[in-house]
Amino acid sequence: MKKILVVDDEKNMRWAIKKALQKEAYKICEAANGLEAIEKFQEEIPDLILMDLKMPKMEGMEALTKIKEMRETTPVIMITAHGTMESAVEAMKLGALDYISKPFDIEELKITIAKALKVGELQEEVSYLREELEKNTGKTIIGNSAEIQEILKIVDKVANTNATVLILGESGTGKEVIANAIHYSSNRNKKPYVKVNCGAIPENLIESELFGYEKGAFTGAVARKIGKFEKADGGTVFLDEIGELDLSMQVKLLRVLQEREFERIGGNERIRIDVRVIAATNRDLYKMVEEESFREDLYYRLNVIPIKIPPLRERKEDIPLLTNYFLERYSQEVGRKNIAISEEAQQKLLNYHWRGNIRELENVIERMVLLGQGNLITVEDLPYEILQEKKSAETYQLPKEGICMEALEKDLIIQALERAEHNQTKAAQLLKMTRHTLLYRMEKHGIKKK
Repeated sequence: MKKILVVDDEKNMRWAIKKALQKEAYKICEAANGLEAIEKFQEEIPDLILMDLKMPKMEGMEALTKIKEMRETTPVIMITAHGTMESAVEAMKLGALDYISKPFDIEELKITIAKALKVGELQEEVSYLREELEKNTGKTIIGNSAEIQEILKIVDKVANTNATVLILGESGTGKEVIANAIHYSSNRNKKPYVKVNCGAIPENLIESELFGYEKGAFTGAVARKIGKFEKADGGTVFLDEIGELDLSMQVKLLRVLQEREFERIGGNERIRIDVRVIAATNRDLYKMVEEESFREDLYYRLNVIPIKIPPLRERKEDIPLLTNYFLERYSQEVGRKNIAISEEAQQKLLNYHWRGNIRELENVIERMVLLGQGNLITVEDLPYEILQEKKSAETYQLPKEGICMEALEKDLIIQALERAEHNQTKAAQLLKMTRHTLLYRMEKHGIKKK
């Protein structure tokens, strides 16, 4: 049952409204002035407020302001016998959803209330989804590896800047998750966040998707269309798969990044925007620049803050954390609790190559939770491709007397640095690790940079 708070200094008016609305199965609370309205609001948390404009002790405008500060999504309808356009506009500016003038028709009031309650439900849903998105999608970065911790530091440093960010990494490594974290940690997090998959939109449609068009711009343009950049004004645009843009669109995107303005297709009006751009790709943009399939000037415009996400096989210490995260998530979805994975099965996951990275791991865990019978996932539950993973040609035999891993790792790092003439990037490639990991392990072993 929906709860409505009726605020009016006229007792007869409150009685008449209460009698009419109770027939509609609403629960009615009453207050005689703005001060009482605030007290009742805090006690009852109504779904809607009907509030008179002119009242003793505290008028409706002041009470409206205070109530909106406490709970922005509660719809408020102002009732006034002094219904001028100025007072209505002022109430709307302060957050009122609608207004109705005395004397009013009861049926008209019922319709206005029904519409306001629907808007209130939608506002609550949007508020809830935004909170869930911020809590779950925006900031779910799982990992204790040195590489992930370094990425988190970068995200924290750049989030509240307007710097363009370029996220690089193989498919499935979590580039969109990092983009989400940047936006939702920034001061733009209440503004639009518009995502565009540049590889999923046909070449002949990408310009109209990004910049929009005017009515009559081409056959089929029967009305003006607002593009993604215009929709994102004040917020963030995430351009996923940026490497898929053709050269003609690269030129137009470069202009937007340089001048922060554009025209809709078929229009002459210059549209100024305030948009933060985050781009991502699984392609080697620098190599594409050398091959002249990606503009060098655009590359440097995008590459202000580069974030390189290593593949999962290069940060195996994160696999158990990710496994447990996905186990808990999908266990809740199917209504099963305390699903665990055996040590032997976990070791198989650690040894697997994970060509599809985190996305592949998530799919595997979801499949095992859905198809599994008991609360323990064992080796027998693992997919065929993991069980049949061939041993690497670089497998080493452990000596009978054992070995000191710390000494071996330090020695191999020194050998790689010497062979690469102390070029850290080349040494990291020889050791099949990222440069960040190499620097972390050099510091761990006390190996000085040259």
